Amino acid sequence: MTRNDQADTKTIVHVLRHGEVHNPKGILYGRLPGFGLSVTGRSQAAAVGAALAHHDISHVIASPLQRAQETAGPIAAAHGVEIQTDENLIEAGNTFEGLRVAVGDGALRKPRHWWKLRDPFTPSWGEPYLQIAHRMLAAVNKARVEAVGHEVVLVSHQLPVWTLRRFLQGDRLWHDPRQRQCGLASLTSLVYEGDTLVDIVYSEPAGSSDPRVTGA
Repeated sequence: MTRNDQADTKTIVHVLRHGEVHNPKGILYGRLPGFGLSVTGRSQAAAVGAALAHHDISHVIASPLQRAQETAGPIAAAHGVEIQTDENLIEAGNTFEGLRVAVGDGALRKPRHWWKLRDPFTPSWGEPYLQIAHRMLAAVNKARVEAVGHEVVLVSHQLPVWTLRRFLQGDRLWHDPRQRQCGLASLTSLVYEGDTLVDIVYSEPAGSSDPRVTGA
């Protein structure tokens, strides 16, 4: 392939948020092991697999966490490829991991935790937004090179996906979580011509979901 051919080559990186998780205790489980998809989440993953069945998917790459790996399964099976794992796609680190954190409930009612909320712009309670954006972009760029001229699916988590999108759009990274456009099993598709990002397309092949319901 010549340099001019490469400049015109279209590659699509689909960044997929995993499906709904089985979490009966309602904790913020973050990077904890053992949290797989719920029955609804498995249906959502199957719906995305069906929606992408006729796409030119050459690679399927997922966060190492169980819910992401399970969401990747139907897509990988439909295209006869193995699921690859990229640590850069993992959920954001969070100091509230393992606790209940709903507003007016659990950890947020206890003064000893309030100091963690002192800086919402970085944020102070977890992995810095800029660090999330940089590792997600590294995963995207690596996948784009590997799948040049085709389509690739990266399975990640709500905050990393939304942070990546805001970074690429040139938006400030701190934000109101209630305004995230990143539903369960949604696709944020990055369209490249050569090395140039030319479009970002959001879609919900498994149906819409409330952004306030993390399912993360």
